[in-house]
Amino acid sequence: MKKWLIALAGVLMTFTLAGCGSKTVASTSGGKITESQYYSSMKGTSSGKQVLQQMILNKVLEKDYGSKVSSKAVDKQYNTYKSQYGSSFSTVLSQNGLTAKGFKEQLRSNLLLKEAVKDKVKITNAALKKQWKSYEPKVTVQHILVAKSSTADTVLKALKKDSSQANFTKLAKKYSTDTTTKNDGGKLSAFDNTNTSYSSKFLTAAFKLKNGEYTTSAIKTSNGYEIIRMIKNPGKGKMSDHTSDLKQQIWDNDMSDSTVLHNVVSKVLKGGNVSIKDSDLKDILSSYLSTSSSSSSN
Repeated sequence: MKKWLIALAGVLMTFTLAGCGSKTVASTSGGKITESQYYSSMKGTSSGKQVLQQMILNKVLEKDYGSKVSSKAVDKQYNTYKSQYGSSFSTVLSQNGLTAKGFKEQLRSNLLLKEAVKDKVKITNAALKKQWKSYEPKVTVQHILVAKSSTADTVLKALKKDSSQANFTKLAKKYSTDTTTKNDGGKLSAFDNTNTSYSSKFLTAAFKLKNGEYTTSAIKTSNGYEIIRMIKNPGKGKMSDHTSDLKQQIWDNDMSDSTVLHNVVSKVLKGGNVSIKDSDLKDILSSYLSTSSSSSSN
C-alpha cells in the first residue's frame, strides 16, 4: 500500500508538475530542457506520481475541509515544532528539503487529513472503552534526576522529613542533573498517557501519585535515577467526563494507521469527482478509486 506524503517524517521535497509547454526550464551547452520534457520525465517516476497524488488529495481536502483548518491552527503547530527543535529548527527543515512556507503547507495538509478522519471514521462505544483503559488525564509533576543511587537515597531521606513542594524544589536545585528543569524545581510540562518523551516506567510511576505524593523509591531509567513528586493530578474520574479527550486520542492513533488512512483517503477521493486527463497517469489512484472501502469505524 502506498503511503501518502502527508507524514511529516521523511517528507519528499515538494515541487509542482509543470503543464505541457515549450517554456525553457533549464539550458545547457548541450541544449535546453522544456516544461513538456520535464513533465514527461517526472510523470514516469514514482516520486512524480506521488507528488501528483498528494496534489489531487490536497485539492479535494481543501474543498471539503478547508474552512475547518485555520491559519492560526497551522501556526500553533508550526510554533510547537519550532520550539521543540530550538536553534536547530532551520537545519531540520533544510535537511528535509523544506522552507518554513513549505513546512506550513505540509502541516495544513496533515490537519486537513485529520479533519477527514474525524468526518469519515465512526468512533464506537467499544473503541471509547478500549481507549479508556490506557487513558490518563494531563498531570503536572516535578522531578529530580540523579546519576547515582546513593544520591537518590540522600534525596529520599531528606524528603522523608519534608516532602513539601518548597523542599522538593530546593533539593532539585541542589541535586538534579536535569539542567533544563532544576532551576524551576524540576517542574515538567503537563503530560498525559500519549506522551512519548518519558519512559513507560516513569509514566507508570507518575500516574499512580496523588497530589503532594512522591515516589518513595527512585525509578531507574536509562537517564539515571528519578524521584517524582505530583503537583497536580485531576484524577481519572468517569469515562463520560473525558469523551472529547478519548476521541482526540483515537483520531491521533488513526493518523498513524495506514489501513484507516487508506479507507479515509479512498472515500475522500471517490467523493471528489477526480478525473485524470493524462492517459499515462490514469491509473495513479486505482488502488483508492477502484476498490470498495468498507465503512471505517473503530
